[in-house]
Order: sequence, then C-alpha cells, then structure tokens
Amino acid sequence: MSVPETAMVLAAGLGTRMRPLTDDRPKALVEVAGRPLIDHMLDRLAEAGVRRAVVNVHAFADLLTAHLSRRTSGPALVVIDEREHALPLETGGGIKFARRHLGEGAVLVANIDSVWREEGEPPARAVTELCAGFDPDRMTARLMLARMERTSGFDGAGDFFMDEGGRLIWRSVAGAATAPFNYMGVHVVSPALIYAHPEQAFGLPGLWRAWADAGRLHGFLMDGDWMHVGDPAARDEAERRLKQRDRC
Repeated sequence: MSVPETAMVLAAGLGTRMRPLTDDRPKALVEVAGRPLIDHMLDRLAEAGVRRAVVNVHAFADLLTAHLSRRTSGPALVVIDEREHALPLETGGGIKFARRHLGEGAVLVANIDSVWREEGEPPARAVTELCAGFDPDRMTARLMLARMERTSGFDGAGDFFMDEGGRLIWRSVAGAATAPFNYMGVHVVSPALIYAHPEQAFGLPGLWRAWADAGRLHGFLMDGDWMHVGDPAARDEAERRLKQRDRC
C-alpha cells in the first residue's frame, strides 16, 4: 500500500523523563541538533509523502500550537487539544480521540521522540517501505524496527524477534534475555480495534500483544541508526551521533 495521506503524530505526553528540559516546554519542542523534535518528525513524514498530520497536544499545548502555526512547509496540520482530560489519553486513546480526523482506513502513527539516520539511497525511504509492505488482510499493524546495536537512548534488552514472514514475537513471549530489534516509534495500523476499545485512555502495547499472538503484528527493519530521545542524556547522545555522522 502507498503511504497514507494523513498521519497521526503523538505529541501530548507530559515529558516527565525529559526534565529539566521540559520544565518550560513540551517534549515535542525539545531541540536535537538545533531543531525541535516535532519538526524532525514532521519533515520525515513530508519526505515520505504525507500531506496532512493530526497532532495531539496537552502539556504546554499553547506553546506547541503556536510553534506549529508558524511552520510554512510540510504537511497541513490539524491540532487535537486533549486538555479537556486531566491527563493525556496515551497512545491508543489519542488515536481513538482523533478518529474523526483520521478516518477508517490505515493510519500512519509516529511518536515525536524518534530521530534516525538511514543508509543508502534514496536517503528517506524507510517510511515509504514500511507502508508499502503493509497488507491489512494479513496484518493489523506493521512496526518500524531498529537493530539493537544501532540504537541509542533505549532502556531495555530489545523488544522483538521477527520470523521469516515478518511476524513479531515479543522477547518476553520467547523467554529470551535479549532480543535483536527495537520498536522505533513509527507504525502503520488498521485502526478499527483501537476505535472499538472500551477505555478512553489506554496504551497500544496491550493491543499489540494480542495481535502478535494472532500472528497479525508484523515488522519492518530500518537500515540505519535510531536515536530514542527520551531523557536529557539521550538527547545529548543523539546530538553527538548526528554530528559524528555529519562529519563522515
């Protein structure tokens, strides 16, 4: 399938692990290599052909909304304000809340704390290839993955194994101490089961476990370096790696 014209960008998190950098701004506006995280992701999506991005906001919502209003390139933006709820709706709840803007077809979903550098040509093909391999008849979601050895800022021993057919197996299900692949914050999904979820605020991993058990959670391996920017030290490491690559 082609890249969906509309993407969901999850930017409503409180950013508590990023403090003190988020004492006066949302996590989405923390800068890496001189650019806010939200701009890194929106520019990636634009390179892949996304024409419209639905962005949810909560913490420091006015600051983020003002920043988005000043963007003059990239996808058209729709801002979903979650402040009517005391806390953000989490990943699954945020998608469900934005249903009227996302529609019923496949949705490309992206976190804002993910920065990466791809190998080869063209230099920004990972999102395109992720979507091209998504088959809703066989899959409910297809996740973009990074190799553990090419990951920074990730606290863990790896998320997944992947079989020859692309199906994902959780490390805990495999009973392994480590796994070779990490989820890197971008996926494409058929959202019907998210929309039908009975709760208002909920995360996606619980759904993913059920889909994996049914053989309907698949992966795509990105060829490059992934930087998870989840705390100040991870932000500093991401900047170091980007500068190192720029000098090569």
